[in-house]
Amino acid sequence: MAQVQYYGTGRRKTSTARVRLVPGEGRIIVNKRDLDSYFGQETLKLIVKQPLALTDTLNKYDVIVIANGGGTTGQAGAIRHGIARALLKADPEFRPALKRAGFLTRDPRMKERKKYGLKAARRAPQFSKR
Repeated sequence: MAQVQYYGTGRRKTSTARVRLVPGEGRIIVNKRDLDSYFGQETLKLIVKQPLALTDTLNKYDVIVIANGGGTTGQAGAIRHGIARALLKADPEFRPALKRAGFLTRDPRMKERKKYGLKAARRAPQFSKR
């Protein structure tokens, strides 16, 4: 018998996370590594676990993630988004709680592009009076 799996794609900044929820005992594997070895900061681990903690499913699913692009914070946010979307497919009743917590909303904040005549997006070259 084929095992039931739920998929979700999460994005944040330039990071993308492909999340797979498999019924299990609560292991979280990111890029073939354990959550604790992948993320150093405790806050990032907390961010990743938020949707599972909110829906009381921390020990019901094993989470397998493939994360690409961006930095650690962006990837943690992308994983959170992906887990929330996958949980929604697993049980549509989670929708109001996840939506209220803001886990289903794609964070639109991106790096602003550099403009010509400037050193960065808004940083102007140093002004010299004389």
